[in-house]
This record gives sequence, structure tokens and C-alpha cells, in this order.
Amino acid sequence: MTTAPGTHAVADVELLIGGMTCASCANRIEKKLNKLEGVTATVNYATEKAKVTFAEGITPADLIATVEQTGYTAALPAPPVAEPAAEDDPARSLRDRLLISTALTVPVVAMAMVPALQFEYWQWLSLTLAAPVVVWGGAPFHRAAWTNLRHGAATMDTLVSLGTIAAFAWSLYALFLGSAGMPGMTHPFELTIVRGDGSANIYLEAAAGVTTFILAGRYAEARSKRRAGAALRALLELGAKDVAVLRDGVERRVPVAELAVGDEFVLRPGEKIAADGEVTEGSSAVDASMLTGEPVPVEVGPGDIVAGGTVNAGGRLVVRATRVGSETQLAQMARLVEDAQNGKAEVQRLADRVSGVFVPIVLALAVGTLGFWIGTGAGLPAAFTAAVAVLIIACPCALGLATPTALMVGTGRGAQLGILIKGPEVLESTRRVDTVVLDKTGTVTTGHMTLRDVVPAAGQDAEELLRVAGALEAASEHPIAQAVARAAAERAGDLPAVEGFANVEGLGVTGVVEGRAVVVGRRALLADWSLPLPAELERATADAEAAGRTAIAVGWDGAARGVLVVADALKPTSAAAVRQLRDLGLTPILLTGDNAAAARAVAAEVGIDPDAVIAEVLPKEKVDVIRRLQDEGRTVAMVGDGVNDAAALAQADLGLAMGTGTDVAIEASDLTLVRGDLRGAADAIRLARRTLATIKGNLFWAFAYNVAAIPLAAAGLLNPMIAGAAMAFSSVFVVTNSLRLRGFAPLPENRDAVTAVPAGALASRA
Repeated sequence: MTTAPGTHAVADVELLIGGMTCASCANRIEKKLNKLEGVTATVNYATEKAKVTFAEGITPADLIATVEQTGYTAALPAPPVAEPAAEDDPARSLRDRLLISTALTVPVVAMAMVPALQFEYWQWLSLTLAAPVVVWGGAPFHRAAWTNLRHGAATMDTLVSLGTIAAFAWSLYALFLGSAGMPGMTHPFELTIVRGDGSANIYLEAAAGVTTFILAGRYAEARSKRRAGAALRALLELGAKDVAVLRDGVERRVPVAELAVGDEFVLRPGEKIAADGEVTEGSSAVDASMLTGEPVPVEVGPGDIVAGGTVNAGGRLVVRATRVGSETQLAQMARLVEDAQNGKAEVQRLADRVSGVFVPIVLALAVGTLGFWIGTGAGLPAAFTAAVAVLIIACPCALGLATPTALMVGTGRGAQLGILIKGPEVLESTRRVDTVVLDKTGTVTTGHMTLRDVVPAAGQDAEELLRVAGALEAASEHPIAQAVARAAAERAGDLPAVEGFANVEGLGVTGVVEGRAVVVGRRALLADWSLPLPAELERATADAEAAGRTAIAVGWDGAARGVLVVADALKPTSAAAVRQLRDLGLTPILLTGDNAAAARAVAAEVGIDPDAVIAEVLPKEKVDVIRRLQDEGRTVAMVGDGVNDAAALAQADLGLAMGTGTDVAIEASDLTLVRGDLRGAADAIRLARRTLATIKGNLFWAFAYNVAAIPLAAAGLLNPMIAGAAMAFSSVFVVTNSLRLRGFAPLPENRDAVTAVPAGALASRA
């Protein structure tokens, strides 16, 4: 709880919200909570959570009661337990409803549409099969429609519920009170337009078919929404699971949960650091790229601070824990990701927005039709037939196919091209994006240290310089040393043996290669061996450091022999990718935790303006940069690959993760580029925009075919075959229109980057 001078005490709470079916539900709950005095609330439909700040005098029970009065459920999160139970799949109930409804619906539709299957009492079998689909399978839609009705709102659920109940209720009337229940009744396959009282017409296939189609769309959506909290789980999985604690001089391996502030623990090369702490013994290089984005490992020694979740890349360390559990930087990053996800505006489904206008119009037409026919003296049966027919024909089953079919085809084509799209709300964001923020390390660059240049001293052979230095560096575990050793092995083949190898902590290495006493490392190490750098090598070193690269000096036999320049290598396709993003109307910005010199050098190589470079930022500051751009009125896409990008990816209007990066970044993003090629970002945005356009076209035609038949229904001229044909044609059109996405092609220059994706690559991200 926090208190500000002169104000009432303020507290924060998180509520788990149940019963929401669309983003308009979240908006309704949010407005209701914010009407309470002293309450500020944000409700997230994707994560099904509400973050509420409330003043003194309000209790969590009051907040829960307010949500329940709105027609939804609310609860405080359960306290964490040592052994979490297996996670329930929230989409499981939808899956069960879908499977059972499909099995029951297929024979109902077949009997209604194929006269040869209409045996003597087929209509009663149809009723037996369709009743559970409409009542039980459609229960989520009916409940949501009732909640919407109580609050004067109309969504797709309202339309589905109205149409299916109208079709089912009229079928019951026709079967029990009309002539449709007579033995031998058939639906002849004819599209004649004849006025009647409707007592011989049943619409069970429409009621069951619409319910099943909409369930299929909702199940697909629920599966993608279930991943909303996966970024947090992936972040917490990054921490160490156990730790070697020093107690009374003896090492004991214990679960990381038992580590306390003040405990000393031992780290060996390659181990994850279990908690934030201070080095008390030893020296090493620590890979902190997950926090800083800096590809060069940080040299640490006694008195230096290290962060939990980073990796010890060098020697043995003893660390005293200063922050454990929820206080570590890793846990704080998890909170950053969650805050960003909660604050991200959810896009209301296009179908809901269309339904909000369409439903009142249909209801007005139905009432008007009823009044007109009563007023003309046609009689109540004919008037009700025409009014109910308007409701039936206005419920398009293609509406349930409009979004999922386009998403299925679009995401399938994307997967073939190495682009994974998470859900429909992603597509809405791509239309408005005008700024793309690019992480540097692992996104624009490879994220791996490579040898960029060999500068020999006067009279020295460059190949010999690299061969000797590479032989010595091959004995070291340091990432920079390994970069030199790899380059030497590629150029020279087998490297000579090393004798008397020694690691000078924080400075470099020494040893004997082919009888020569060789020194490789910082200038200070060569100075200690009385090997000063001549002027030309000093200039080469200064130039390398000015460009944000790392210079390694090499000397033997009393003289400095040259300088090796190592840096994070630029991906060969990054410059083309930046140009393609500009062609889409996007403004590129380079955002990195690396130093400013390295960032500016990379920006110059790929064609990003120098004033669009933001360097030396921590993960929280990356989120702040995204927020600042959004506050300026920009719609921001973010491309990143590391743990330190996760919160920024979640905060951005559109997050794109490199598939070669961390699972945390992938889970926090909206789109994933499986191949890790930045050129995929332009194709991903193009594909997402094309898919969104297809969904909009589908929604239009899903309504248009059925709206065209409304005049027939209002005139009392609708028969079951016309209703079925309208629904069938609209569904066929929607599916066919969606299949056109299979022809989407990447930009011609990108085709070499989108050959078939290895099956394992996709399976590993499933």
C-alpha cells in the first residue's frame, strides 16, 4: 500500500475476471469499476484480469461485488503454492462443446439439404439431434446475450442467440402445432417463392449449423488467447532451479527457493546466477545480454554486482545474495511484461462492432414486419411467420467462418513462409502501424561475436598473426577468444599446440606457441610485458573502439605484432529489411542496450537515421521509450529477440519476435519470424494486412448474402431451401475468399528466405 501526503491511503489489487466473451465486455466492466469513487481500473480481455487502484473506504469485496453486478465473475488470485497443480486448459470446455455439437449437427444438415435422406420421421430425429446443440452447445452465446441485453448492448453473441433461438422455437411450433410433424414431411429441393404461414417449415439445420460454426471460431480464438500469460511463465523458467550454497565452508546443493539474502553461493562456468548479488571471490566474464542487450560479456570481480538469470561464462565465482525471489531483476522484468500486457488496449472484434449496428436494425425490421402484416389483416400466423423468418435469415452462419477461415488460411500461409500470427487482434494493429522500433543485438545483428578485421604491424603477415593468436585463444572459454579461434581455424585449418597457457583475469591470455611467448589481450596487458603498440596500431585500436568494436592486441618476442577487431556481426539482409519497412510507410528506430558508438555504427550500415538511434537503455527504459512514442500519437511495432525485449514487445501495439531468440520474447510478441531474418518483418506486416482485408471482405459478404434475402422473409416468401441456400452460398463465398490468401507471395527479393520451414522449428514453438 502506498500513501501520498494529503491524500487517502491507496492500494492496488488484481482481480481474475470470468464470463467475458469479447472486448466490449472488458470495456463494460472497466467503466463500471471506474464509476466507484477513488477507483482506477483497467480490464484486459486477453489475460482476463483487472488491475485496480482504490482509495481508503473501498475493499476488494466491494470491487468483486461491482463486477458481479455487471453480470460477470471476479475473484482474488489464489496464493502461490510450492507445487502448482497441472494447469487446466480453459479452451477444453469449448473443445468438448464443439466436438459433440459437430457430431450432432452433421446428420441434421445432411437430412435437411438432401431429400433422399428424409425418411418418414426424419424431422423428429433432427429435433432430437439439434436440441442439445442449440441449448447446451450454444449456452455460452445465450448467457452472453442475456448479459448484453441487461446492459443495453448488442454483440455477435446477441445476433447468434437471437437467430438460433428464433429458428429453433419456430421449428418447435411447426413440429408440434403445425403440419411439419406429420409422417412423410419433406423439404423438397426447390427455390420457389411462395407465401405461406410457415407451419410446415423447420429450420433446425440453421439453428444447429450456426451454433457449431460459431463454436469453431470461438475455440480457435480461445486457444490463441490461452498463450497470453505464457510470457510470464517463460520468464520465470529462465531462473536457476537449484544453487550450490556455501554453509560453514561446505557446498550444499539446494532448491533456489531456499536461498536467503546474505547467503553465499558458488558459480561454475556455464551456470546461471541464482539471485542478484555481489561477487566476493573470483573473477569471470558474465553474459548479461538478456538484461542489457550488450553482446560482449561483462568482466566481474570482487565487489561487482551480478544479476540473477545471467550466465557465468568464465571462471569460478562466489556470490553473496542481495536480492532473492520476487525482488530480483528477473522477477521485476516479469512484472514489466505483465504490466505492459495489462495496459495494452484490446481491439474489439470486427464482428461485434458490425453486430452492434446490425442487431438493432434486424430487430426493428422484424417488429416492423410483424406490425405491417397484422395491420394488413393477413392474420397472426402469417405475420409471425414473416417476422421470425427475418430473424432467422439475418443470422448468417458465415459470420462464424469469416474470421477463423481467413486466420486459418493466412496463418497457414504465414507458417509456410516462416511467419507465425497469434490472433485476430494482431491483424487490426498492423493496419495503423507507422513506426517500427528495432532491437540491435540478435535482430539487426547476429548477436554473436565475430572477427571483423585483422590489422598487422608493419612487416607482419596478417594470416600468421591470426594463426598464432587463434591458437592461444582456442584454449580460452571467453566468447571473444572463441570468436578469434573460430576465424583462425576457418582460415588456417589446424592450429598449433599451446604450452604454458595462463589466463590473466580481466586482461587477456598468455602462452607459448611454436616456441614464441605470445600475449593476447588488452593494451594494458601488453604494456605489462613491455610490448607498446606503435602509432599505426594505436590508431587502429582507437578507430575500432570509436565504432563500438572490441580491439585485441597481439604481441610476441618483444614486440606488438598487430590488432584483431571483434564485433557483433551485422546480418547480411538487415539493410534490405530496413528499406522494405520504409517502403511500407514505416519509420525505423534503433533501440538497444548496447553502447552508443556501436549503435550508431550499425544504424549507418543499415540505413537508419542517426537521430533515430536510442542506445544504452535498460529493459524498463525500453518500455518507457515505446510508451513515449505512443504518447506522441504513433502506432508502434517492435522487433526484438531477447529477454530484455519482452516487456517492450508486450507494450508495443504490434510485437514481432525473432524465432531464433528467446521463448520469452516469442511469447510476449504478436508475430514470430521463425527464421530470424529481419526481412520477414515486412512480409509479416504485408500478410497481416492482407488477412485483415480478407476478414473485412468476409464479414461484408457474410451479411450481404443473407441481407439480400431479408425482403423475401419480410414479404412472407421465404422457404427453408432459400434460407439454407443463402447460408450455404455465404459460407462457400467466405471459404473461397479466404483460400485466396494461399496465393500470398513474399517480396521477390525475399523468396530465398522463405523456403519450407523445418518441421522441428515450428514444433518447438508450438
